[in-house]
Amino acid sequence: MTRMGDVLAGMHSSWEFDTDSVLIRFERGIRTPKLFHVLGERRIPYEALSSVQLGPGTRRGTMALRAVPRPGADPLLDAACGQLREATDPYRLVLPDERASQADYYATELQTLLGPQADHPAERHLVTAPQAPLQFKAYDGKVSFDGETVSFRWSWTGAPSTKWKAGDQSFTAGELAEIEWRSPENGEGHLRLRRRGPDGLPEPSPVDDPGEDPASVVFGRGYGMVHESLPLAAAVLEAVHAAGPAVPGDGCGERFDPADIAARIRHLGELHTAGLLTDEEFTSKKSELLALL
Repeated sequence: MTRMGDVLAGMHSSWEFDTDSVLIRFERGIRTPKLFHVLGERRIPYEALSSVQLGPGTRRGTMALRAVPRPGADPLLDAACGQLREATDPYRLVLPDERASQADYYATELQTLLGPQADHPAERHLVTAPQAPLQFKAYDGKVSFDGETVSFRWSWTGAPSTKWKAGDQSFTAGELAEIEWRSPENGEGHLRLRRRGPDGLPEPSPVDDPGEDPASVVFGRGYGMVHESLPLAAAVLEAVHAAGPAVPGDGCGERFDPADIAARIRHLGELHTAGLLTDEEFTSKKSELLALL
């Protein structure tokens, strides 16, 4: 930025500009979203951004400045999969209309700092996830993450018999390939963990219903609130990426690169030829990969 240390203050947060990053500090006011309370502050490197947007706010007399992160740069937004409401978007700064010229200045300055990599997904996380230890209460159990291991402890009243029979669960970041977080604000919501298979891809869940899956916890009214469950999901996702190679895609249900799928099918064929996969396993995994196209 042309003036290092400049601060742009808006509703619920302020942005402090540095030579290579912007520090977003969130207020702790009574009307501030609880997610912002939990985040406290976040340092966003300019290399983590893909673009800068400036437009009208949702409330009359306001405008919104938004820094758009590159896909794969921020584990919090990767875990959220586009499910955050506009009011809880940590990259959105709401300002009064009378500060339009100031907002336009910073939007232009930020845009000039974005390099050629801005048009491409990030190869690694560039923004730090909320730090462990973290925990929250789901409808069917308690979830905790100590930075290395995710633990599910089932509730006597909320967990079904299938989960009680399976027993309390623990998963190290190294054995996981993917996390799936579904917001409690878009229905009941859940957190589902998928182990990494021999081909590096997530293993399929044993059942479709997360309420019956021992690798899942379900939310519900008053359980797994966004400000509690999303930071933990982001921290787990960051640890999973640090422990092993990233799985193609971001777990949000998008289609994958056909060339990458073809390469993985060839790899499956090699495992099959070497006797490491049975005919049934090879056919099943191949079908899963083809379904991603």
